[in-house]
Amino acid sequence: MPTIRVPRSGDRVYKNECAFSYDSPNSEGGLYVCMNTFLAFGREHVERHFRKTGQSVYMHLKRHVREKVRGASGGALPKRRNSKIFLDLDTDDDLNSDDYEYEDEAKLVIFPDHYEIALPNIEELPALVTIACDAVLSSKSPYRKQDPDTWENELPVSKYANNLTQLDNGVRIPPSGWKCARCDLRENLWLNLTDGSVLCGKWFFDSSGGNGHALEHYRDMGYPLAVKLGTITPDGADVYSFQEEEPVLDPHLAKHLAHFGIDMLHMHGTENGLRDNDIKPRVSEWEVIQETGTKLKPMYGPGYTGLKNLGNSCYLSSVMQAIFSIPEFQRAYVGNLPRIFDYSPLDPTQDFNTQMTKLGHGLLSGQYSKPPVKSELIEQVMKEEHKPQQNGISPRMFKAFVSKSHPEFSSNRQQDAQEFFLHLVNLVERNRIGSENPSDVFRFLVEERIQCCQTRKVRYTERVDYLMQLPVAMEAATNKDELIAYELTRREAEANRRPLPELVRAKIPFSACLQAFSEPENVDDFWSSALQAKSAGVKTSRFASFPEYLVVQIKKFTFGLDWVPKKFDVSIDMPDLLDINHLRARGLQPGEEELPDISPPIVIPDDSKDRLMNQLIDPSDIDESSVMQLAEMGFPLEACRKAVYFTGNMGAEVAFNWIIVHMEEPDFAEPLTMPGYGGAASAGASVFGATGLDNQPPEEIVAIITSMGFHRNQAIQALRATNNNLERALDWIFSHPEFEEDSDFVIEMENNANANIISEAKPEGPRVKDGSGMYELFAFISHMGTSTMSGHYVCHIKKEGRWVIYNDHRVCASERPPKDLGYMYFYHRVPR
Repeated sequence: MPTIRVPRSGDRVYKNECAFSYDSPNSEGGLYVCMNTFLAFGREHVERHFRKTGQSVYMHLKRHVREKVRGASGGALPKRRNSKIFLDLDTDDDLNSDDYEYEDEAKLVIFPDHYEIALPNIEELPALVTIACDAVLSSKSPYRKQDPDTWENELPVSKYANNLTQLDNGVRIPPSGWKCARCDLRENLWLNLTDGSVLCGKWFFDSSGGNGHALEHYRDMGYPLAVKLGTITPDGADVYSFQEEEPVLDPHLAKHLAHFGIDMLHMHGTENGLRDNDIKPRVSEWEVIQETGTKLKPMYGPGYTGLKNLGNSCYLSSVMQAIFSIPEFQRAYVGNLPRIFDYSPLDPTQDFNTQMTKLGHGLLSGQYSKPPVKSELIEQVMKEEHKPQQNGISPRMFKAFVSKSHPEFSSNRQQDAQEFFLHLVNLVERNRIGSENPSDVFRFLVEERIQCCQTRKVRYTERVDYLMQLPVAMEAATNKDELIAYELTRREAEANRRPLPELVRAKIPFSACLQAFSEPENVDDFWSSALQAKSAGVKTSRFASFPEYLVVQIKKFTFGLDWVPKKFDVSIDMPDLLDINHLRARGLQPGEEELPDISPPIVIPDDSKDRLMNQLIDPSDIDESSVMQLAEMGFPLEACRKAVYFTGNMGAEVAFNWIIVHMEEPDFAEPLTMPGYGGAASAGASVFGATGLDNQPPEEIVAIITSMGFHRNQAIQALRATNNNLERALDWIFSHPEFEEDSDFVIEMENNANANIISEAKPEGPRVKDGSGMYELFAFISHMGTSTMSGHYVCHIKKEGRWVIYNDHRVCASERPPKDLGYMYFYHRVPR
């Protein structure tokens, strides 16, 4: 009785899915919901939760699916029992509701004896238990949100929108290349709808950072409305009212943007209900990439499990299929499954490594990808019970966790697969397992050479990157005459309202794109230390190291001069074998003169200078909230820690300025190392997502914790997870009661820590797996549609010598893999 709770407002009640697997009430063993934590577990994992927590009361949920009883006329009799039990459970998409009925069963199970009490049981159960059971059964899914259009429309209409004054000052806003008019920031920029000023924001509702110049401009001029650049779509944009101090709606936004040359309505529906860019000829792209019209053979078994589409979640599915086809990710997560599950926190739904392991096991085990067997079908018919084969898994829990606090990925809108790939790499970096980091296979160094146009001196710097962005060399199309003829015919057809001609796709040689990648780039705001001022420069980039796995993104998406998103409809002859050894960096060449190593000054607010006074803080006192704010902007975690450290915990805004100044330095993304603090002041994340495994806890602090009655191993684990902070370590112990003494695990952690300390005695460069620049294609992700904000993604992966197409939950052998139409390509290194 004391362990049973009634769900309160805000409690997440999981009734559809196990926290460690994809078992559901439809599974053979059903689902067990803890009546204290309201987490759900399949039959394979419920014992683990009972042993770890001591919670002994679970509600067992089971859905039975049977064929409907046929009437005398042959029609099915309507029949559904227990219809009030699972009101929010979805029926299996593969079942025809006219042919099947569902019987839902619920009962309480008391562990460890598995004593069962059928529900409902008002006569025998205490009132509190009955109330708790009813509340669990009637609770809504924790993932269920209002329709996006509903909550977006709940924003208030600004009182300034109807009569907004717009200055006739001739300002026209280009579709790209924006920069704050008062500083050098190029992100989180806001367009004032009165005078067209482009200025940076502050820490607004979308958690982006800036220097607050947009707000300062409002205080100076009183112009109330601004729109965030980069959010403008045919459906609207993010509009903020400084006067009303909240996000608002502007019903005249199209007119207000057109005043500055932005045509947001260009892609709205035409008279025939089609969008201008969705006219019939583009359907061919969908047909070719999805291999429509070809009889594709379904694939089953380990590694051939699909992912159900949750509504514009295909970008996530495609990336994760490619990720878990890589052996290093398979070993890091699925290979460590028992340990990761055993040491997961009390709420495994909120742990990155647990959810990655769960997804990897679901995709690779074959447990959720089984072909129908004739003997089983016959047996089911004899028993008049249908046991549906699960067709793919639903990544709902995984998506909810990895996208939380992210304004775009947490929405139901379509997203850029490349952006999600980098977001995932950032999460893997921040939650690495022990000393191993599977994302290191993508990590490589880029050497950037910048030559000052005035002094002709050069500067060589290195930075870390995770993918190669390849420009589309449209000028190198091999079918220019055909393209010109098509364009003339298309314009004539549109003018005379005749059917459009069949689409002609530009054919681009891969060699031309590779050449465009290596060509010099003009830089107009380069800091020339020789001049002690900004100057024009020319930048070239080369590989300072080659990654073990090379990810190539084709830069197909751009904006036209009219602000309409465009996608280059191109065919590129991507090679199966790729040799980029000629792009290896060469370093300083004979006859070149380096620019002096003098950094530009850091601008620090006057009211903060006295606080800094060149006094460095203790590394264990770094403001982690500021670090996380910067990391969410996409900067490397270690660089964020150094920025906060070297600016004296003065906040994310000052640290951001430090990042902008130092981001070209070769050790920008390397751990903070300070003499006197035992090597690295900042270490990688632990197996459980906490930081600080690499630092050795001081014995005096360990002694304090053990004197309170805790085990020495607990003290060491807690201190390493909290950067040796005593107060936080105690909180960590109380919040991780599941960490009992596991001698093997602790010994391994200590060995890893000692190895890291020894390695830190000899500073090394960034973590890279350098080798040959010869690669072989093994996967690619393709996009269909007019922009990254719409359309659909599929993934092709080469497995066991043949190509396989992963199209949401459908997994089939590929007959004609469209390697020339991909958006992201995955290569693995091969010996020369």
